[in-house]
Amino acid sequence: MKNLFTLLFIFTSIIAFSQEISGDELLKKAIEFHDPNGNWATFKGELFVTMETPKNGDRVSKININLPKQYFSVVAKRDTIITTYILDKDEISFSLNGDKNPSEENKKKFSLNAERANLYKNYYTYLYGLPMKLKDEGTVIHQKVERKTFKGKEYLVLKATYNQEVGKDTWYFYFNPDNFAMEIYQFFKEEKDSGEYILLSELETINDIKMPKIRAWYYNKDNTYLGTDILSAKN
Repeated sequence: MKNLFTLLFIFTSIIAFSQEISGDELLKKAIEFHDPNGNWATFKGELFVTMETPKNGDRVSKININLPKQYFSVVAKRDTIITTYILDKDEISFSLNGDKNPSEENKKKFSLNAERANLYKNYYTYLYGLPMKLKDEGTVIHQKVERKTFKGKEYLVLKATYNQEVGKDTWYFYFNPDNFAMEIYQFFKEEKDSGEYILLSELETINDIKMPKIRAWYYNKDNTYLGTDILSAKN
């Protein structure tokens, strides 16, 4: 009987915890898991990412991020094409197969422009900086934490929206209730049945930060598989 009461106490404590923990508290615990030493704010290092998609050859990228110096670069190769984008503070440059002055035709064909350079910077620093990036100004953390089941597994789910000048998408972050590891994130746009969900598996530790090694992307509306990013600390 004593053991039964103990089990009931543990069970009710878990349920109560999921109901009482706030969004800020969940985010704090998730950051403590992924970045226990607070290294993201001064991150400088290299990431190697292989993107696999169903209809194209692999895209292999070498990414250099130096947050204190406001420096970002990505060198990406697919088949015989190598594109390079560099953002050094306010200066932006790019090249195609080593040519730093590509023709206007090639600039248009391969999207060699400042808009694409900033897109890559925001994409990689946001996704690989999660969940720490949820502390950025303009992010609205909703305090109600839900317990949801996704593909047969239970998670603590954090909702985040953004100030108008930052973004319009609504994001949900799914954390393992045992260790607060981030295992899924999902976003919805304003249109119905829009957006995607991303399944995260395995961890790659870079600069003492635990980053998702494998990210598999799917459409929300019909579960269509889009592709997979595979992270490595070495080429």
